[in-house]
Amino acid sequence: MSAFTRDRKSILYGIAIAVLLVAVLARYGVFSGSDTAPAVAAVDSVPLAEKRLEVLRRKAAAAPGREQALAKVKAELLEREKGIVLAGTSEEARAHLLETLHATAGANGFDARGANTLPQPKPLGKDYGQVSVGQDFTCGIDQLVNFLAAIANQPEILATESIYIGARGDKNKTVQVRLTLSGVVPRKLVPEKKGLATF
Repeated sequence: MSAFTRDRKSILYGIAIAVLLVAVLARYGVFSGSDTAPAVAAVDSVPLAEKRLEVLRRKAAAAPGREQALAKVKAELLEREKGIVLAGTSEEARAHLLETLHATAGANGFDARGANTLPQPKPLGKDYGQVSVGQDFTCGIDQLVNFLAAIANQPEILATESIYIGARGDKNKTVQVRLTLSGVVPRKLVPEKKGLATF
């Protein structure tokens, strides 16, 4: 190896070390900057803290009045919802409607046992639902009038959704009745209908 080549390699190594040293100094020395911003203490003044305390005191003072108003509204709601048919399932609600229908028919002197149709429960607004039972029976016209009056006087919210009356043409002057009785239930008893988008 010639002296020129050796000197050339030494110069290149020296330059490389010098560049590396300058890079290290630039990074950690003279040109170093902090990556994180210095923490700034939150400025909290006494007047600001007093204002917050006053707001919290007002809210605390209003809480008992709001609780009384809520209790009053809940009591009102319970009073208004006394007529809802309370049941665990829509089938239990239908069974209750059938029992009411049969008991009322028996009290008015005619037989109305069994159910011809059991329509699907349907929503009645966003908070309630409606369950129905359909029944065919034969009775006298006076018995039918008394039966409908007795249904209207039930403690639950009941109504005849549909009623069809036909003459039988016999000597007792009885009529053939097809009646659908409906009651109001909580919305949770009405199954949600699934559209095409949900599988």
